[in-house]
Amino acid sequence: MLLPFDIEIGEINYAVFPEGNDTYVIFKDGKEYVQIQKDTAEQWLKFDKETALPLFDYDEEVNQIGKQIDAYNENPPEEEDEEDLD
Repeated sequence: MLLPFDIEIGEINYAVFPEGNDTYVIFKDGKEYVQIQKDTAEQWLKFDKETALPLFDYDEEVNQIGKQIDAYNENPPEEEDEEDLD
């Protein structure tokens, strides 16, 4: 199971909730902002909020979020051991 994580682009913080199949729900300022899905290595799609169908219009912010998701997935933070090895 993939766990939610946070990313930052400039001054903006996003909460990322993986849903599987390269689909993510993105929260911005504590509110659901957009659902996105990876289309190609360089292109991410956002979903229409009313129809839940992917929109094929180019969106720079969505692509920046996608790049940060890819970077996070390539180098996830290491889990800290809860045991103290003293």
